[in-house]
Amino acid sequence: MFQNSHPLPSEPRSTWDHHPAGHTIERHRHPFHQLIYVSSGVFAVRTEEAAWVISSARALWVPAGTWHQHRVYGSSRVHTFGFTTDDPPLKADAPTTVSVDVFLRELLIACSAPGLPAEESGRIKAVVRDRLRRSHIQPLILPAPQDPRLARACALTEEDLTQPRTVSWLARHCGASERTLTRLFRTEFGMTYPQWRTTVRVFHAMIKLAEGANVTEAGQECGWATTSAFVNTFTRTVGQTPGAYRTATRTTDHSPPRQG
Repeated sequence: MFQNSHPLPSEPRSTWDHHPAGHTIERHRHPFHQLIYVSSGVFAVRTEEAAWVISSARALWVPAGTWHQHRVYGSSRVHTFGFTTDDPPLKADAPTTVSVDVFLRELLIACSAPGLPAEESGRIKAVVRDRLRRSHIQPLILPAPQDPRLARACALTEEDLTQPRTVSWLARHCGASERTLTRLFRTEFGMTYPQWRTTVRVFHAMIKLAEGANVTEAGQECGWATTSAFVNTFTRTVGQTPGAYRTATRTTDHSPPRQG
């Protein structure tokens, strides 16, 4: 069951909140654009079309009117920022992940500090807007399958990532030919089956690291034969090593930023 312990904002504003592991927020949408950032922990966001995992290295841009729901993995500090639709800092018309460097991270944390005077918040947010316009968009996305045969193939793969399921094996178990299944991965996801499986494994590894697994455990549970292979793939995909990622998501200091 989805939980929502806080009323959802009806107008653009900046918020800071601490969410315990496993907390969920029901499907909803906003009349304004929203940027979601997690300074510690991991936040999974899902729409009908796809899913994203965001953490301290990336934020998610959610356009106005987009139905979405959230789930927290690991105790998380979550910062949200609303932007009016008349002059958005990003022109993306679909949810998009953006990279967060050290400077932008500190701006986002400062801008969402509780009790921040409106004038000061406005000045910081103006700099945030400038930095967002220069941010690098990171296309780490897990598309949601529409064709039932493709959905079955995806479910079979995710049931046990330690098993190297081949397209031919999946085809035999989901009622499609190997050729058809290969085509569905390309037409619906815009990637090959191996590319999609790598993305799925990285997504699950991000969650496992946030929940406390060490680097070796996360790699093994998500199907990598060696820790070095896992580290190389994760670093290339996420932009930081799994060790650094784990350290950032496992931060336990969830007190609001100090003022002055």
